[in-house]
Amino acid sequence: MTDRASTHEWPVLESETEYETGWYDGGYDLVGQPDGSEKKYYWAELPDAVVVVARTGDDLVFVDQYRPAIREQCLELPAGIVEDGESYSEAGARELREETGFDPAGVSLLEEFWCATGVLRHRRGIVFAEGLEPVERELDDNEFLTVRTVPVEEALDVARREPANDATIEGILLAQAEGLL
Repeated sequence: MTDRASTHEWPVLESETEYETGWYDGGYDLVGQPDGSEKKYYWAELPDAVVVVARTGDDLVFVDQYRPAIREQCLELPAGIVEDGESYSEAGARELREETGFDPAGVSLLEEFWCATGVLRHRRGIVFAEGLEPVERELDDNEFLTVRTVPVEEALDVARREPANDATIEGILLAQAEGLL
């Protein structure tokens, strides 16, 4: 028996952007399904983002900030949008400098992947930064954050505390898997 879903083309019969926010677009695709039926699949499209696992000695650099979308204060790894023409590594170094005031001597890409593929068109890169030197921070007008360091051996436990953040947990686990923590 063959898997019809893996051999069917899933044709997009219609694609509609219903709203544009300046931050992300949202809409739907009307798709032909393997059984011949049609269904609207809704999506939100966001720009690529980078998450930075930054090690300074025996600590990781975190930022403490309020997240209006979930109405919670969050302790998480530095992160931000990848600007046009930037690689994940370049964006990670820039975001780390801007948000935390640390300039890395080296940044390496650990992984890039799609996020929440059931509803998002959004890619994320996780980078590792080391050799941190203090510089002046350059916060965006919507960034109100405090820089904190967390001992490497406590970082995963801290990241798993509510309100847990997927990108922070992923970043720490990937860095651990690569033997960097």
